[in-house]
Amino acid sequence: MPQITYPLSLKVSLWLAANLLLLAALGAGFFLTQGGVGWSALVAGPSGDRVQALFNVIAGEAAAAAPGPARDAVLARFGAAYGAQFSLHGPGELAFAGQRAALPPALRERLEFRGPPRPFGGRPRADGEGPFRGEPAPPFLAPELRPFRFISRTETPPAYWVGLRVNFSPADRDRPGRPPFTILLARLDTLPGLLHLLGLQSWLLAAGGVLALSILFWLPLVRGITRSLRDLTAATGRIAEGRLDTRVETGRRDELGHLGESVNRMAARLEAQQHGQKRFLGDVAHELCSPLARLQLATGILADQAPPALRDTVGDVRDEVQQISALVNELLAFTKAGLQPRAITLGPVAVEPLAREVAGREAPGHPLHLALAPDLRVTADADLLRRALGNLVRNAARYGGPGTPITLTAAAAAGRVTVAVEDEGPGVPATDLDRLGEPFFRPEVARTREGGGVGLGLAIVRASVTACGGEVRFANRTPRGFRAELTLNAA
Repeated sequence: MPQITYPLSLKVSLWLAANLLLLAALGAGFFLTQGGVGWSALVAGPSGDRVQALFNVIAGEAAAAAPGPARDAVLARFGAAYGAQFSLHGPGELAFAGQRAALPPALRERLEFRGPPRPFGGRPRADGEGPFRGEPAPPFLAPELRPFRFISRTETPPAYWVGLRVNFSPADRDRPGRPPFTILLARLDTLPGLLHLLGLQSWLLAAGGVLALSILFWLPLVRGITRSLRDLTAATGRIAEGRLDTRVETGRRDELGHLGESVNRMAARLEAQQHGQKRFLGDVAHELCSPLARLQLATGILADQAPPALRDTVGDVRDEVQQISALVNELLAFTKAGLQPRAITLGPVAVEPLAREVAGREAPGHPLHLALAPDLRVTADADLLRRALGNLVRNAARYGGPGTPITLTAAAAAGRVTVAVEDEGPGVPATDLDRLGEPFFRPEVARTREGGGVGLGLAIVRASVTACGGEVRFANRTPRGFRAELTLNAA
């Protein structure tokens, strides 16, 4: 199962959002400590003062209006303004103004009084309860009554109910003796309507705006960091592939800028060391050419003139000289590919005829499957590309086994051309895939003279393709086989 990766920008943004949410949670916690937990906490404590003032205004205008339709019209007018249905309730009765529909049982219980009504300004009851069920009694009833506020949510009907005790004049001549304990009840059908009535919608919008502004404020910093890290990752990946001329922009003056400068210094030193090593190998190989040529000539003459008893021994010596000569030739090819990138001239090269020529020369006796568009052209040096493809086809013929098919394909996409060579051999151990292309590295399956060379074939491929501005990838096929890809710029 592939491991899921998360971009650094997403992590930083989520961390910022979590920080802001933590601050919001602390604010909500302070709010809840002032009014308790539950829906009623929204109107308890200082947060309910604004709603209390609004309900008092509504009750005051309703009390000033004549009982009946005029009073109902006042409540309807405020209901239209706030998207609610208002009603005025006395103790244990239906609404005497506003909406007079039957209330849900749970809501009626919240509005019930215990005990007989008492005249305004009386003493608290002996049972210790206030005029509403579950409410502690105040020391005594004064003209400004102790606040009574609640929010309830019902499922049948689905609605939110806000109830507050309001200042309603007791001098209501059409209801003599009515106690001054009046509840203004508001029914709201949606949560946004409830938040609008409570004045919390603007706070939520402000919190969302603060969150959005904070993210926008942090976004340039986050994008700058992630862009620098992305450039560093890409640069180190190219360096790991052998493109040691890669450099990183070092315009930053922080730790990331210092890291970029260190990467540049590392790449420069590696490039200098590699260049020196290749030049040393090239010089040694060049110096060995003349003695080896004389030694090959001498062993050839010796093999023709040796007595029969020594011919097998001379043949073995001649084979060893041939192996040394092949090693020197590969060293020369490797150093030539690695030391030439500044001197070669790249140009358009037709892929199809070059691939057919190489495949026919390097894999005689193997069935060839070619899927090459005739009009594909790449920007490369023809000799270097021929050498790279030749080594790949030769390896496919060697490790795929006698008579096994070899497939060459080429496809273009997004201004790049990918040429692939595939065989049906045993492949390469997965642990060795990343090291393919290193000079003198050979997988365990190729560590015999009969089965493999000296470990420079794929190094020559990588050096040749890199000199042409391309990339090389190696992979195993399923269920068996090996695939090598050369990716070059389209011409």
